[in-house]
Formats: sequence, C-alpha cells, structure tokens
Amino acid sequence: MHVSLKRILFTAIALSSCCALPTVPPEEAVRTGLNDRFLDESLVVDDWVARFEVESREVALQRDAIVAALELNDGENVADVGAGTGLFLKPFSRAVGAGGRVFPVEISPRFVDHLRQRSQDESLGNVQVTHCSETDSGLQAETVDAVFICDTYHHFTYPMTTLSSLHRAIRSGGRLYLVDFERIPGVSSEWLLGHVRADKATFRAEIEAAGFTFEEELEVGLEENYMLRFRR
Repeated sequence: MHVSLKRILFTAIALSSCCALPTVPPEEAVRTGLNDRFLDESLVVDDWVARFEVESREVALQRDAIVAALELNDGENVADVGAGTGLFLKPFSRAVGAGGRVFPVEISPRFVDHLRQRSQDESLGNVQVTHCSETDSGLQAETVDAVFICDTYHHFTYPMTTLSSLHRAIRSGGRLYLVDFERIPGVSSEWLLGHVRADKATFRAEIEAAGFTFEEELEVGLEENYMLRFRR
C-alpha cells in the first residue's frame, strides 16, 4: 500500500511539473487586437521604417530634444519599450557609451530581427534586443536606470501587469519617461480618439498606481504628443 501510494504521489508531481496550466494574466485586457499587425510574421519592416522614421512624425522630428531630456549618463542602462524599427537606437547607444547598455524591447518578431540586424550593421555593441510579451517586458529585475515608452503605452494590452514588470526592472531611484498622444475630444482626430484609449491624466494615474512618482511634464517641442517623467 505504501509503495503504491508513493508511486501515485510521484506520478502526480511529475504530471503537474510537465503539464502545468498556462499562466492567466492577473488583469483583464483593456483592449484586444491592437498588436495583431505587429505580431504578423509577414509584416514588412521597410513599410514601418518609412512610417516611423520620417520628419513628418513629430517624435522623429524632435528626436534630439527627446533624447536630451532623458539626461542619460555614460554607463547607464536604458530600455526603449516598444522600440519599433529603432528610431532611438543609435542616439541612446551614444548617450550611454561603451559602459552602458541599451535594451530595445519589442513584441514584434519581425522588428526584433530588424533591431538585431540594425545594431550589428551600425556596430552598436552595447545594444541587447529583448523580445517581450503582452504581459512581461522580458527585462531582468533591477537592470535599468531609465525606461522610455514612446507612442507605445496605448498599445499595452495589460498595462498594470506590464508596468509591474517595468517597476521590477528599474533600479531604485531610476526614471520612467512616457511619450504618448494628446487625446482631447473635439480637438484630436477621430482616428486618434478611436485608437488611443485614454488621455494623459488617465495614463499618468495608471503609472502612479503602479508605484511610480510623477515628477514633471517635459517641454521638448511636442504638440500632438506629451512627455512625462516619473521616478521609481
């Protein structure tokens, strides 16, 4: 009897280890489907380079001012969450120097491949591309001094879960910078009102609820967007 019982318990433990149930996200999705086109393996990266890296896009036009506002120091580690095609890859790499690290974080497999190739082509030896999921940044605990989220926060499917992951990744006293679209009914376009789920005050409140302290709104020449700085 005792031998049989031990065998049953051993089998149950083995099955629970190899057949674990998938992790259930601890919050409801705020919206689904926003990232489907980026998860598509047939995504054409050059189409998005042409869309993201042109001066008609406000954050591309003001890139230098935005990078300067981060006040990155030589030797710091910075994560670009939702790095896309790599608009900020080279300036961040230069700002932190050989002793620092740049972590472009991306959910799109095609963008991940592109970022790795781009960092190689441009000899950016301090870049470490990170493939994230919709619930986790993929960053290790206390590895970065600054997190930069540009026109990407409104794509977070599970914002509080992802913010928790980012809070763990930022070292004590580190910064989080948010750039996103102004969403003002009666002023913003119908497309933007439908695409961006909430306004600046709501996004700020969510980030504060995740344990960050709001410090200030930064003036970097943006009109369609805004830039906020938080402290961990």
